[in-house]
Amino acid sequence: MKYLAIDLGDVRTGIAISESGIIATGMETYKRVGMQKDLQYIADIANRYNVDVVVFGLPLNMDGTEGERVEKTRAFADKLQPLIKAKIDYEDERLTSVEAEGFLLESNMRRDKRKQVIDKLAATIILQSYLDRK
Repeated sequence: MKYLAIDLGDVRTGIAISESGIIATGMETYKRVGMQKDLQYIADIANRYNVDVVVFGLPLNMDGTEGERVEKTRAFADKLQPLIKAKIDYEDERLTSVEAEGFLLESNMRRDKRKQVIDKLAATIILQSYLDRK
């Protein structure tokens, strides 16, 4: 099975893939331009790679409740579903950005460079967590 992970943000979206179903690999950080173009861009990737599951990071509150960010993520996923053949699933993404930032700090990456890769790394962490749990 092939998996695609999306760490959806308002400005940037991290994208990761697993073609083996075992190891997640970061693909890119996509700069959002508008709802329709964003949906089509992600749909094109999902369809090009023939992914079976698109996993969205679900930004739950620390107490496990769902807030506005979760609603936005689910709404985006609902709009994406008719454009792809893959099933959509979700993975708790609490603290993945913090984990990614910590990893990048440990690697002594410059702040401006960290900003370019943190979303891609967060998507990779989300997907690897999903794969490990499965």
